[in-house]
Amino acid sequence: MQSIFHFAFNVTDLDRARQFYGNVLGCQEGRSTDTWVDFNFVGHQISLHLGQPFVTAATGHVGDKLVPMPHFGLILALADWKAMAERLINAGTQFVLVPQVRFEGQPGEQWTMFFLDPFGNPIEIKGFRDLEAVYAT
Repeated sequence: MQSIFHFAFNVTDLDRARQFYGNVLGCQEGRSTDTWVDFNFVGHQISLHLGQPFVTAATGHVGDKLVPMPHFGLILALADWKAMAERLINAGTQFVLVPQVRFEGQPGEQWTMFFLDPFGNPIEIKGFRDLEAVYAT
């Protein structure tokens, strides 16, 4: 079964959202009204609605790191992940977890980075050499 994932969440300013998701992350804008805007989030649909962003806390234990929960994100091929990391670094992004490799040499080896959008919504971008290894145990 193939599908496109949809995730709707709140932001407080659609113009700032357009700048971040469109210009910084490079997402193509889709439909919109005066209260929400859709983006193509690397093949998936995110819908940003005006409202109060969800509450998060650094409670997720991943390896020896605490990461913000809840969070959402992407899994990319490593070359695409590196390009995204460079794009974010060049944009002056402040990272919660700087771009790095986790679980090196183990099943599930992955590159990861965590950052917040301008509204405090946490995003994780993972990179894998082989996307078949995403579920490796």
